[in-house]
Order: sequence, then C-alpha cells, then structure tokens
Amino acid sequence: MTTMDSAAAVGLLARPYRSLTIGALTLISLVAFEYVAVATAMPTVVRMLDGLALYALAFGGTMAAGVVSMVVSGGWSDARGPAVPLRVGVAVFAAGLLIAGVAPVMWVLVVGRIVQGLGGGMISVALYVVVGHVLPEQLRARFFGLLAGAWLLPSIAGPLLAGALVERLSWRWVFLGTAALALPALALVHPTLRGLTWSGRHRARTVRPLWAVGAAAGALGLHSGGQNGGGQHSGAVAVVLVCAGLVALVVFAPKLLPPGTFRGRAGLPSVVALRGIAGAAFSTSEVFIPLLLSRERGLSPTEAGLVLTTSAVGWMAGSWVQGRLSTRERIPVVAAASLAVGSVGVLVTVIPAVPLVVCIAGLALMAVGMGLVYPVLSTLTLRLSPPDEQGVNSSALQLSESLFTTTVLAVTGTLFAAWLLWSPATAYLAGFGATAALALLAVAVAFRAR
Repeated sequence: MTTMDSAAAVGLLARPYRSLTIGALTLISLVAFEYVAVATAMPTVVRMLDGLALYALAFGGTMAAGVVSMVVSGGWSDARGPAVPLRVGVAVFAAGLLIAGVAPVMWVLVVGRIVQGLGGGMISVALYVVVGHVLPEQLRARFFGLLAGAWLLPSIAGPLLAGALVERLSWRWVFLGTAALALPALALVHPTLRGLTWSGRHRARTVRPLWAVGAAAGALGLHSGGQNGGGQHSGAVAVVLVCAGLVALVVFAPKLLPPGTFRGRAGLPSVVALRGIAGAAFSTSEVFIPLLLSRERGLSPTEAGLVLTTSAVGWMAGSWVQGRLSTRERIPVVAAASLAVGSVGVLVTVIPAVPLVVCIAGLALMAVGMGLVYPVLSTLTLRLSPPDEQGVNSSALQLSESLFTTTVLAVTGTLFAAWLLWSPATAYLAGFGATAALALLAVAVAFRAR
C-alpha cells in the first residue's frame, strides 16, 4: 500500500488529523452561520437601531474588508507560517462579533461587521495553508468536500436558528452566541499549529495589500451601485459607482491573481479562473431564482425556500461523490458541463409554459456540479503551489470567486433593475443569460484546469 493509500485509509478522523478536521469545520461553520444569520437578523437590527441608511454598508463593508484580509493572510502565511494569521484571524473575528453584539447605534455595528470581515478573510486563507502543510494530498479532497458541507449546513439551518434567536431572545445573540464558540473552535485546531510558525522564508510582498485595498474599493463601489434597485442611490449615482468600481477592479484585480488568469492559461491560472467563473454563475442564479419563483410563478416564500434547499442537497451530494473517487482528473470538465446543462434548464423557465420542475432540476444539476468542482479546485491549487506560495495562491483562489461574483451581480443587477418595469422577461434573461454564458465559458476553461 502506498503512502497516499495509507493516508486515505486512515481517514480525517484518525488521531493525527481529528483535531484539525473538527476544529476547522467548526470555525468555517461559524463564519458561514454568521454570514447567513446576519442576513436574517439585519431587518430587525436596522429597525431597532434606526440604521436603514447604513444597511448596504453593513454587508458591503464586510465583503470589502475580507478582500483585503485574504491578501494579507496569504502573504503572512507564506512568510511566517499560517499559525499566527489563523490565531489573529479568530481573535479579530470574535472581536468584531462582540462589537456588533453590543452596538448601541448602527455605525458601531457597521464597524463590528467590518472587523468581522477582516477576521473571516484571514481565517479562510490561513486554514487552506494549514491543510496544505498538514494533510496528505489524498485526504485534501475529502477535507474540502467536508468544508463545503460546513458552509451549506448553516445555510439550511442558519435562518431558522437566527430567526428563533431574534424572536425569543434578542438580535444581539446572533453575534454574541457565535463569538462565544469561536475561541473553543480555535482550541481544537491549536495542537495542529505547532511547528507551523517559521522565520521568514521570504519577505512578504508588501505592495499586495495596497492592490487589495484598490480592489476592495472597486468591489464596494459595485456593491453599493448595485443597491440602486433598493433605492439606495439615484440612477446616475449608481451608474457612476458601478463604472468606477469596474475600473478599479480592472486595474487592481489582475495584480492579485496569477498571471494568465483572465486568459485561462493552463495550470494554476485556469484553476483560479474556473473558481471565479463557476462561483459567479451559480451565485447569480441563486439571486434571481427566488424572485422569479415568487413574483412570476406565485410561490410563497416558504415554497421558494424549499426550491433553494435542493441546491444545498445537490452541492453536498457532489462533494460527497468527489471525495470517494479514485481519480479526479476529469472532474472539472464533468462539473462544468453539469453547470452548463443546469443553467440552460434554469434559463428556459423564463418562459411561462415551461414546468417549474425544469427549474428545480436545473438548479439541482448546477449544485451537483459545484459540489464536484469546488473541493477539486482547492486541492489543485495546493498541488500546483510551491510550499512558500500556498498562502498567496489560496487567497487568489478565494479572491477570484469574490471579485467575479461581485462584478457579475453588480452588472446583471443594474440591467435587471433597468429592464424590470419595461419587460420582466428581458430582465430575467439578463441574469439567467449571464449564468448560462458563464457556465459555457467554465466548460472551456475546465479543459485547461485538469
């Protein structure tokens, strides 16, 4: 039996890896729960704190802060090891939760949310580097498959639990309760961090955080401009924000991603590009499907939510399958094809005569594709990265998804808002058409990411 086969036979819950597996999954679940639960609690928060004017910034500021901290965490992990960035990330994340949980006014809560974003970005990248240095390659795909579940389970149960906390206790416990669990989760990971701190292998690339600030400002401009549909800005101001954000991203984003990413160059650049393209395609569908179901097909919010649950089930199924395949060489192509076929199923449901089951099947097929490809792309990134570049490249992988998704949602959201009153069918085509186009592009890139 080879070393890799032995590692696979031992499993992630064997003594050498048990603390890392449980602690890392708990940490990511907390980050995911916070992300989902805050969306549920925020309407109550803005009513209690009279903070509607800062509603969009409470989300956009968190996202922009995460862009910066992912870059910082990647460079720091490569130069000094992932142990300190992970510890600092958890402490900052918990501090942000505490600030938000005790906030007396809305602007203090926004500050807390920004601090949370800084901590969450540091955690996600540092954990990738820990996995790259601790887990044998044969176990990484299984681990990243479980990591997908750590995001999806809070997505299913998070809104219900957050709603119960808001109704029975207080919205503050959404933040404070999560903070109380962060440090125990770090304690589980802590034994694994021994030996993962070193004197600088190389000097940290200090200019990268400055580029990240520029990209974060662009993402924040796109996010803010995309709120025009909610009445946050006049049409002219929204267009200016979107255009300025696009310019900033065009200038700074290529500096944060591997050279050749936007050309889909074979190897690591195409892996990073595929993560961004696939993530943007799926996220765009999930944004517009509930509106289509409730506004055009007459489904109740609960019924529309049940449809979205199929995506969580499909994603978990795809992650489970890829973790048990002996070869993953063709998974990117198969997953991208699944994403493309599913996106066509979603697209055609813009036609009223098409049965709703086509939309449900299409969304489920897209989710299976995402569950298949996400863990594989994470594993490929670590495999294609020298040990002293795993942090930078892991941050690039996650930045790619964040920046691609922000850009596509801002552009499609602006088109959707502009066309909705004139022609609802055309407005939905802007969103679902972009999804289908991105999915087809993902197929082409996937052949170069194998």
